[in-house]
Amino acid sequence: MYVWARLARVVATARSRGPYAPGGEGRLAFRCLPSDIDSNLHLNNARYMMLADLGRIDIFVRAGLLGVARKRKWAPMLGGLQVVYAREIRLWQRFEVLSSIQTWEGTQVIGKHRFILENGEVAATVMTTAGVYDRSQRRFVLIDEVVAALGYPATPRPLSDIEQAFLRSHQTLRAETKSTPAE
Repeated sequence: MYVWARLARVVATARSRGPYAPGGEGRLAFRCLPSDIDSNLHLNNARYMMLADLGRIDIFVRAGLLGVARKRKWAPMLGGLQVVYAREIRLWQRFEVLSSIQTWEGTQVIGKHRFILENGEVAATVMTTAGVYDRSQRRFVLIDEVVAALGYPATPRPLSDIEQAFLRSHQTLRAETKSTPAE
């Protein structure tokens, strides 16, 4: 099933999964289809990113972010990600993507997506950093402001050592990317 059909299914079934609040976890079930595989007959690395996108969109819809963002001219944007592959997801194999907002700091949200096989093993983990861009003010919004706009009384937990290392790596690569001229 191509990404658009999967996206339509995620959005159409969001209500059945209930509202999402920070600290919760989204859970989406999939099967590895022929359109998802590479020459090794397992889930293509790019497909992991697309399925993690669906996990984020599920959270955005269920938390009410898309409605608030539309009204305020905000745009959720992915800043970067890191992936670790531990086990393959083979053709026709069923798996779940568990997505969550881990915490936030300033204008950055740390997200996590775990790809779980039917036997409970983790096939891959994707960590993300994202933000919400205010198009009218041309700035990223403080995540505390976003959470308040959604009506949640949540406060972020301190970053773990892994999350701090992830953000440092992301910021270093981002700075290098912005300062390197095109050849």
